[in-house]
Amino acid sequence: MLLEASGLTVAYGGIRAVKGIDIGVAEGELVALIGANGAGKTTTLKALAGVLPWTSGSGSFAGTPLSALPLHQRVRRGLVLVPEGRGVFARLSIAENLDMGAYARSDGEIGHDLAQMYELFPRLADRRTQLAGTLSGGEQQMLAMARALMARPKLLMLDEPSMGLAPLVVELIFNTIARVAKQGVTILLVEQNARLALTVSQRAYVMESGLITLAGKSSELINDAKVKTAYLGEQA
Repeated sequence: MLLEASGLTVAYGGIRAVKGIDIGVAEGELVALIGANGAGKTTTLKALAGVLPWTSGSGSFAGTPLSALPLHQRVRRGLVLVPEGRGVFARLSIAENLDMGAYARSDGEIGHDLAQMYELFPRLADRRTQLAGTLSGGEQQMLAMARALMARPKLLMLDEPSMGLAPLVVELIFNTIARVAKQGVTILLVEQNARLALTVSQRAYVMESGLITLAGKSSELINDAKVKTAYLGEQA
């Protein structure tokens, strides 16, 4: 596994939001984590990224214990989070946001990668001098993804990339996610739209009330009676 966690527990003021879960992502996989609001999905990603402390549990990334890697070192090693709400730098331009994505790099390929981002997201290329805060929600999501990719992630964690977006924009975002995955970037995707998440991923975990209640191949989970009833709006 490129990323794995065992017994991951996260508590807020004595309330356990994540209750001892086991989760893993192999190199080259696109893995989805689905569940209702408040299930603990975002908390899980933040804990894996190093934004939130673990109450208990152990984990590793690319063979190194996560306990030995503070947040900034996880980014430098290639564990990168696109947060819920996008988190773009509103008063910086698109180009400046993308430069910030590469802040931890010192190689000579940054310009090459920047050109790739503009190819992947043509809307950003057309507006590279525009302030990020003036972009639409879909454009901000594109920028947040492109900024994360500028860090050359080994594993890209996406938190609710479709949230608040129009259906056509969601389709564009998910087509881009699939394209990035085909280029070899490993992805852990948190997404409330279960059908989309299960369609684009190879494996998935179902999270309820801080626990992993189901796990398996996405192609099997999308036909699971419980998943159909609870997350796909279908009768079993």
